[in-house]
Amino acid sequence: MLKYKALALLAVTACVVGVAYAIQVPQVQDQLSLASTDRQDVLPAYQSSPNGFTGASDQPRAYRPDTASLDFVYHNHDDMTRYLRATTARYPNLTALYSIGKSVQGRDLWVMVVSSSPYEHMLGKPDVKYIGNIHGNEAVGREILLHLIQYLITSYTTDPYIKWLLDNTRIHILPSLNPDGYAASKEGTCDGGQGRYNSRGFDLNRNFPDYFKQNNKRSQPETEAVKEWINKIQFVLSGSLHGGALVASYPYDNTPNAKICRSSSTCAVFHSYVSQPSLTPDDDVFKHLSLTYANNHAKMSRGVACKSASPSFENGITNGAAWYPLTGGMQDFNYVWHGCLEVTLEVSCCKFPPAYELRKYWDDNQLSLIKFLAEAHRGVQGFVMDPNGSPIEKAQLKIKGRDVGFATTKYGEFWRVLMPGVYKLEVFADGFVPRDVDFMVVEQHPTLLNVTMQPSKVKPVLTPTNTNLVNSAFPYEIYQTKLACWDWDWGSTNQNKPVSSLPLVLFAADQFSFTALPVCKPYKTL
Repeated sequence: MLKYKALALLAVTACVVGVAYAIQVPQVQDQLSLASTDRQDVLPAYQSSPNGFTGASDQPRAYRPDTASLDFVYHNHDDMTRYLRATTARYPNLTALYSIGKSVQGRDLWVMVVSSSPYEHMLGKPDVKYIGNIHGNEAVGREILLHLIQYLITSYTTDPYIKWLLDNTRIHILPSLNPDGYAASKEGTCDGGQGRYNSRGFDLNRNFPDYFKQNNKRSQPETEAVKEWINKIQFVLSGSLHGGALVASYPYDNTPNAKICRSSSTCAVFHSYVSQPSLTPDDDVFKHLSLTYANNHAKMSRGVACKSASPSFENGITNGAAWYPLTGGMQDFNYVWHGCLEVTLEVSCCKFPPAYELRKYWDDNQLSLIKFLAEAHRGVQGFVMDPNGSPIEKAQLKIKGRDVGFATTKYGEFWRVLMPGVYKLEVFADGFVPRDVDFMVVEQHPTLLNVTMQPSKVKPVLTPTNTNLVNSAFPYEIYQTKLACWDWDWGSTNQNKPVSSLPLVLFAADQFSFTALPVCKPYKTL
């Protein structure tokens, strides 16, 4: 059990463009060392950046086939299940196997955790994930994720980079999200849709809630399993492996302005839309993550088209909607609903190539898969606590200027991947005064930042409406708070009708609350 009574805080004063601020570094059960020379949350022999070393000998070592017991062949669901069970039995201190649910036809959706703490969350250490085979006929990702599991566990005692990664990260690997579709697919088929969908004929990567448009497709068991999974575990970073192209594609996948292409001769391959970019507030981070994968891949960064009629991608990356827009994609859902940064990784031109080519695909992707995961340690991380040092669960956080937020875990933890720069963290929690905290992100190591929240003077006990403004014998006081324009029509059943005002909450001395409707001024401190 995690004990916060032993939480020790160290205030480290730093300057950002002449303004001093405090970074409070947690030390919980000695898991986070306060000594900069003994930090365990940065790479050993750290010299340059959180996603790599400077010396060639410090890079992840090349694949050693003599240490692996996994053949380069395709594994059906039963074979994959046997391999995963045998692996977790052989490496109980580095692996844990669990199922997030079942497919339509009853196949388990297996997830293997690879970490030096596979069964328990490591305080202050991020959870990351890979998902393969969401389209059943895109089989390369499924197999290279099995080989990634094998490589990580067999390299833990011999490779300092891998040891650091597993000591500081919990890696969840779901090799096949669509095992039913895989069972219906055929080896050697590079194109076409046989096996792409689940057994009910649904495209799982069009089956999630969508940020831009209502998705009316009936939710599938595989989709529901993923949604429940990421509700339980707060993932920081994610990669979804696909086939049929060679590119790293980042959000948004959809756009409010997608238009149907009316001339089939001018439409891009396998879609019929006029494409345009749809960029997130974290576009700089998503481009960096995509480039991290592409630049460490043997071929992806060249941006060469798979076929003469296929699109080419500069530096091997693309915005999803700029390639072709889609509704109900998994990566947009991860980002908007859960603050998890997910990138779609197209790892093979052929969707289901012959098995004898699998070693080549593993060699091409091995370094990219590892370096991408390490990016979870870039940016800012820390805890949100009350004045007694107890964690605040589900505090809402946002980087100023980046409107897609994220939340704390039940232990008060948070992480956000950011590029070097100066930022302001906005923190909101029920019953506490909102806070803004300035901080700086550097290239050399993640910024450690604790935020202590102060309780509100009074707490409203009535739900604000535009009808409960009444006279009171008690004197009012307006407590300082941050307010924003709400997309809400108070007193109406239409919750999506924009209005130009918002409730101003007046707090009475007896803790009753009443509201008025002033003119909306975004992020105005009253």
